[in-house]
Amino acid sequence: MGEKVAADTFGPAERRRYRDKLRRCLEALDLLLEEQRFDRPRDLMGLEIELNLADADGLPRMKNDQVLDRIASEDFQSELGRFNLEVNILPHRLNGRVFDQLAEELRTGLGYADRKAREVAAGIVMIGILPTLTHEDLSSANLSADDRFTMLNDRIMAARGEEIELDIEGVERLQHVCDSIAPEAACTSVQLHLQVTPGRFADVWNAAQAMAAVQVALAANSPFVFGRELWRESRIPLFLQAADPRPPEFAAQGVRPRTWFGERWIEGPKDLFEENLRYFPALLPGIAEEDPLETLERGEVPELSEMVLHNGTVYRWNRPVYGVVDSVPHLRVENRVLPAGPTVTDVMANTAFYYGLVRALADEGRPLWSRMPFETAESNFELACRYGIDARLTWPRSGRGAGSGQVPVDRLVLEELLPMAASGLDAWGVEPADRDRYLGVIEARCERRTNGASWQVAAYHRARESGLDREKALAATVRRYGELARAGEPVHSWPPGPWS
Repeated sequence: MGEKVAADTFGPAERRRYRDKLRRCLEALDLLLEEQRFDRPRDLMGLEIELNLADADGLPRMKNDQVLDRIASEDFQSELGRFNLEVNILPHRLNGRVFDQLAEELRTGLGYADRKAREVAAGIVMIGILPTLTHEDLSSANLSADDRFTMLNDRIMAARGEEIELDIEGVERLQHVCDSIAPEAACTSVQLHLQVTPGRFADVWNAAQAMAAVQVALAANSPFVFGRELWRESRIPLFLQAADPRPPEFAAQGVRPRTWFGERWIEGPKDLFEENLRYFPALLPGIAEEDPLETLERGEVPELSEMVLHNGTVYRWNRPVYGVVDSVPHLRVENRVLPAGPTVTDVMANTAFYYGLVRALADEGRPLWSRMPFETAESNFELACRYGIDARLTWPRSGRGAGSGQVPVDRLVLEELLPMAASGLDAWGVEPADRDRYLGVIEARCERRTNGASWQVAAYHRARESGLDREKALAATVRRYGELARAGEPVHSWPPGPWS
């Protein structure tokens, strides 16, 4: 049980108490790391997918409470917007036919959820950003009826002290002022978890950071915001701006954003939790009764509640996660880079590529991050978000002293990274049929240079060329996207849209 402090009474005294508890949490984490108290990983992976609700015309449907009542499953939960759901898949061992098993579970669960959604004239759409969302849809009135979302919104807006200004320039430019964090709800993602040992954590996190650009380039699926064509993965800059508690003058002074790529390679998990304390003030109040150091002295494992809560309000694209299961602590890397969709097969292909490549990179004797400056990884990430599968990334050449050069991401994947991902899946014990099926989807995407974002953009422009106005072209694109996604074939094989 914890002592909860109301959001409007979280003043200077409470903040000092909170930071003191955070420091004690970090001391306890340090002791746990020294004593090697952590659970040994069992090659477990976890998966969460955020979803959209849309009607037959492709427009957002604000009915998640009614849909969740009908689904009546703990696997499905509310998310920030009333047009959002989240599905959580139980952890699986990374071996055998794991991706086929996951695909079957997802198809069954999403199919059931879609049928229940249709009872209130809605349907499930897996997509990074629903193109038909408007700024009227993304208002505080359409935040889900959940106190945690209301409190998060109130704390971020109070920290800013003024409205949020969205300004994203891509193919077109979006400028919009909003009085809540509701635009964050437009960003729906796939989150991948991997349990690791403390000694392995830095290698896995660094590997995940280095490959984040490639993930985004291959899987981009968010080219439209409020009807404007922006970046191929516009979810990234939109989330950064919509969830930013910094007043503009703080941003100009170099205060770090809470949606953060990071600024350095790490040597261990504590580096990240220490950065959270050093750089980011508390947003959500919650001071637990437990003293973590006293808990350790009793030979028990502390929950580190304040550290966990604070960590949940720092939106790293690869986030450290501390948890306690059956009185044993464990660490996970949570990969938050991927957009949702387009199909279950595409999601599984992205998942297989991530787990295979992150394993191969973490196992390398001469790590990629020893040959790539962190600033290059960050620059690659932005380029991948802007240009998707057409991006050119800066990547170390093979051989000692060979330096780095720019390479098209599709060629980089086909010639270098796909074989590495395959070897990584072999190391996990994934069966060759599973490996080849899902990495084959990635290969075909690269060969055809087609992903969800490029399909959406091409479909939209075909609709405009046929004479439809912007609004009708976006709606037609979403309708055709939904039809093809429900059919289940991966996006690289889809016919041009938006017509049947």
